[in-house]
Amino acid sequence: MSVSMTGSGEIATPVESSKSAMTWGPIFGGAAAAIGVTLILLLLGSGVGLTMVSPWSGQSSSLGTVGVTAAIWLVVVQWLSSGLGGYITGRLRTKWAAVHTDEVFFRDTAHGFISWALATIFVAGFLASSLTSLAGAGAQAVGSAATAAGTAASSTASAADLPTAYFTDALLRPEQARAGATSDDAAATAEVSRILLNGAAAGQIPDDDKAYLATIVSARTGLSEADARTRVDTVLKRIDDAKVAAQKTADEARKAASTTALLGALSLLIGAFIAAAAAAFGGSQRDEEEDLIVTPRI
Repeated sequence: MSVSMTGSGEIATPVESSKSAMTWGPIFGGAAAAIGVTLILLLLGSGVGLTMVSPWSGQSSSLGTVGVTAAIWLVVVQWLSSGLGGYITGRLRTKWAAVHTDEVFFRDTAHGFISWALATIFVAGFLASSLTSLAGAGAQAVGSAATAAGTAASSTASAADLPTAYFTDALLRPEQARAGATSDDAAATAEVSRILLNGAAAGQIPDDDKAYLATIVSARTGLSEADARTRVDTVLKRIDDAKVAAQKTADEARKAASTTALLGALSLLIGAFIAAAAAAFGGSQRDEEEDLIVTPRI
């Protein structure tokens, strides 16, 4: 605490206000306004965003487009709500008498920042709760679907065989339909499935396994060795294409999520600055208006 010397040589202790420099009323008011605007704009963005997706093939925007659009909208929401909340915080506070102009500016910016922080924490908690509820509902739906699938499936079927069932059928499909199936067919199907699973885990199928697959296909379908090998190569290429397509989709989702996260972090930083600046602007306007009323012009 600084002290000063009087003219008589005595030390004068400065008088300090007993009131806190922080006024919670305007802070909560600005935060409530920012929260309300944020929720309204988020609902509006959700409604518009749903028009960009469709269950029909070819009628939905790409995943990258949807992700970038959502990120840009979040930036707009953050800036608008932060500006409004900060401005209201600055306009609602009472005038600080006998306080230096620089200190008034700092208090206004601090009030705007705290108001922004409260609104951000509330909205983040609301979104986290909503996402948790959606995830729980999705998990319940997946569990119900898995139970139904398990009831309908054969007791001897293995979950590891499901991803390769279609490709195995394609490999063992005979030239002409045959009624019934023998135990040898079932054993051949299981063996081919294991070869395909091993190839999927290793990243490629060895040449000797390919030759063995061609031998099995030729024996079970009546195709010549060359035709059987062609069928094996065709089906393996379809498996690789499916794998590449899945990897491409995952990579697009990763890029979209990364872009959204980076833009979200940047928008939060800029939103904090906008809230502080808007609070300082609102407080300055409030003081100017009061000065005009208290001190009438002559």
